Amino acid sequence: MTYKSAAAGLHLGGGKGVIIGDPRTDKTEALLRAWGRFVDTLGGRYLTTTDVGTTGRDLEAVRQETQHVLGLDVTLGGSGDTSVMTGLGIYMGMKACASDVWGADDLRGRTVAMQGFGKVATHTAEHLIEEDVRIIATDINEMALDRARQMGVKVVGPDEIYDIDCDIFAPCALGGVINTQTIDRLRCSIVAGGANNQLATAEDGEELHRRGIVYAPDFLINAGGVINASAEIGQPYNPDRSRQQTERIYEQMSAVLTTSRKQEISTARAADILAESRLDSVRRMRRIWRG
Repeated sequence: MTYKSAAAGLHLGGGKGVIIGDPRTDKTEALLRAWGRFVDTLGGRYLTTTDVGTTGRDLEAVRQETQHVLGLDVTLGGSGDTSVMTGLGIYMGMKACASDVWGADDLRGRTVAMQGFGKVATHTAEHLIEEDVRIIATDINEMALDRARQMGVKVVGPDEIYDIDCDIFAPCALGGVINTQTIDRLRCSIVAGGANNQLATAEDGEELHRRGIVYAPDFLINAGGVINASAEIGQPYNPDRSRQQTERIYEQMSAVLTTSRKQEISTARAADILAESRLDSVRRMRRIWRG
């Protein structure tokens, strides 16, 4: 999360809060409010919002215990569902990669294999479908698969997705899915999706580079959600400004691709350099400020 915020140019650090349990059976208002009370003890050093397994309605329960909540429904003065902008950012990242690989960012007629079809993947798919992209998807949740089918998406089994002949493989579920066992099975030119920590190890990013598969670093292209939520901080939420900043993920991804080619390094390493350079500049400014 620190690298995600840094690469996006946000004045935020990193942090993830985890409530261990099955959101379908263990989530209660009491549990969410307990989470809110804990967040409140941090006095604003940590801000919470939605992620896997949570909704805007859940945030309303959390908000009863703490003001340090981002992503409430727009009717309540918040920025709304973070997955909307996350999906847009992933789409922009895909287009930047397409421009690098095929010389044009037009995705019309391309095939995208989506591993996971949750909220973020759904919003990404909406943009892709508008551009007449063929989508093949999988998920372990039958409701997600029903939603995919309703959108005209072809559904396959969870283990089949790695073997799909596609242009873009989009990990949109959990992390660690790009690893020594799966890389050999990939039949794509680009890996770009919404899941966090897609690479099981740093070496997996290097292996993609050696094989000529362009990898869109996850913390770079899935930053739309944190960009959108951060737009609430210290100012009235402006959806147009948030969208414009999210669309700049295209330029940031393009810059990483340029660095990768010029320095003959993987895109994973190039994205790390981008984030680390911003963190270094902030550290220098803090030293100057403190004398």
